[in-house]
Amino acid sequence: MRPNIVMRTLVSVTAVAGIAAGSLASAGAAFAESASASRPAVSSEAAHSLAVVNNLGLNAKQARNVQGWLKKYWGYKDKIDGQLGTNSWKAFQRNLKAHWGYRGKIDGVVGRETVKALQRLLKNSWGYKGAIDGIAGAGTKAAFKRFANAA
Repeated sequence: MRPNIVMRTLVSVTAVAGIAAGSLASAGAAFAESASASRPAVSSEAAHSLAVVNNLGLNAKQARNVQGWLKKYWGYKDKIDGQLGTNSWKAFQRNLKAHWGYRGKIDGVVGRETVKALQRLLKNSWGYKGAIDGIAGAGTKAAFKRFANAA
């Protein structure tokens, strides 16, 4: 593949993921115009930063609640912007490691082990009734919303 086709594919995939998460809803017209231009619409650096935000079904207000809790108790130092990115998840992983059996790296990646530890927290106090399987399904997301609304 030619480099510009690879970049356009990356931009398209990133845009679809962002729109599904609600983070690019207002960028429609600007994105369409720039995507039709000969230059890529988003740099690979910007695409990377979009890819690491994972709110696990939370809206921006709920994610801000979680970030405020992380700032107060778990060393989160970035902006409270409603987007759970790498640094938000690093702070959350510190909590999960201290209390909920997380054994992985504090890397900010929302992988299977992070989700399993989160599920243990949610099962303990937030009404999660599913398996501790590391899959952030509907039950995990619903319990995470309850946690976020109380944070």
